[in-house]
Amino acid sequence: MANTSGAEPGVRHDQGRTLPRHTVQRRTVILLGSAQLLSGIGTGATVSIGSLLAVDLSGSSAWAGSVSTVMTLAAALSALPLASLADRRGRLAGLVTGLAAALAGVAGIVVSVVSGSFLLLLLGTAGVGVGTASNLQARFAAVDLADDEHRGRSLSAVVWAITIGAVAGPNLIQPGAVVGQAVGLPPIAGPFIISAAGLVLACVLLLAGLRPDPLLFARQLAAAGQQPAAHQPADQQQASQQQASQPPADTPRRGALARGLRAARSSPSAILALAAVVGAHAVMVGVMSVTPLHLQELVAGPGAAAHAGHTASGDVLVIIGFTISLHIAGMFALSPVMGWLTDKAGRKQTVVIGFALLVAAVAVAGAGQRSTTAVAVGLVLLGLGWSAATVAGSTLLAESVRQEERVMVQGVSDMLMGAAGAVGGASSGVILSWAGYPGLNLAGGVVAGVVLAAAVMALLPGRAGDPAGRVSGTAAGRSLAD
Repeated sequence: MANTSGAEPGVRHDQGRTLPRHTVQRRTVILLGSAQLLSGIGTGATVSIGSLLAVDLSGSSAWAGSVSTVMTLAAALSALPLASLADRRGRLAGLVTGLAAALAGVAGIVVSVVSGSFLLLLLGTAGVGVGTASNLQARFAAVDLADDEHRGRSLSAVVWAITIGAVAGPNLIQPGAVVGQAVGLPPIAGPFIISAAGLVLACVLLLAGLRPDPLLFARQLAAAGQQPAAHQPADQQQASQQQASQPPADTPRRGALARGLRAARSSPSAILALAAVVGAHAVMVGVMSVTPLHLQELVAGPGAAAHAGHTASGDVLVIIGFTISLHIAGMFALSPVMGWLTDKAGRKQTVVIGFALLVAAVAVAGAGQRSTTAVAVGLVLLGLGWSAATVAGSTLLAESVRQEERVMVQGVSDMLMGAAGAVGGASSGVILSWAGYPGLNLAGGVVAGVVLAAAVMALLPGRAGDPAGRVSGTAAGRSLAD
């Protein structure tokens, strides 16, 4: 039954109490952001020193990109199962399951350092990768109840919240060493003890506070006829109205990938959104994953990577940690600006800006590969480009398919995003050995340039059914009101 009282939409919950949608949305974004802050510490530590541990435990620099590869591959393989779990049981189930896997992974990494087992390091990294997939899906949970005109900002607020934890992760190397020594562990295992504490707190926070579940609550609103009209994208209104006249069918548990791909193929905007998030992640992971190795050889001289990890000098570790921190800050610190730009300038326009930044990033890092300053500047631009492309692409994806298909399409997006990162991480070491750091950046520039060209084409008049090339929830809401 439709809401005709003029009050803010809400439903009965907990002994007859009515929960306004906007109140639940604000609380959800704050809670998700807090959990992201805590869980980001684990990811930041693994990214910053994973390549050093891989070389140390394997005894070969050829395995430098293995940690990043396994991490992104695990995120890719777990994205769709986590999305299916969320689709059936709500966002809370998917998020907590992923963080629990990350906690187990961090414990495995600590054991690998103590035992000297390279295999255990990879297994632990896989667990952290599952947690990465969970963190990625948290951004979509932030828009389940969001208004169209604020969707980009809601999504970016949760992305931004990971900044403190993710930036702190690489700089936990030295404080973590103190913790490791205090508990009788090798110094390089110490940062992961701090990471584990952050993951435990994130799980507790979500379990205690994410009520009602935003996805289930949004569906409850829709079933009660209280979902605001502007919540749905204009290009999906007609299809949704047609489906509303048909009896609901049970969602099949099998064929999730096929369903997600089929839904994405039905919308040119969804295809562009997928290309944006997948392409940006491939370029970012490919360049970032072996940059610590490049910096170590740049500072300590050729061959220094052969004895990374336990024997790396403090100065080298500080430079690596500081550079990766700047890169991660670029990825997350300005995400609210990217969200504002996504809502105000347009989704596709912001995708273009993101890929232009990625092209500039690989140009600066590649041309200035002999300067730690130039490499750091390049990695900051790399993070900014990733941020713009990911926020705008994810927002565009969320509003380019029907509500009942969004969770599975979002899962497919994260799966492809992780797969692209795995390919980028796996190929980065090979390209680095063949063509050097400039060649690696050139390869990233080619990928970024192709997606940039496609995004510019989508902005041309008459493309993708949008004369201005702009997708704006605010405009959609106004057209419905008229």
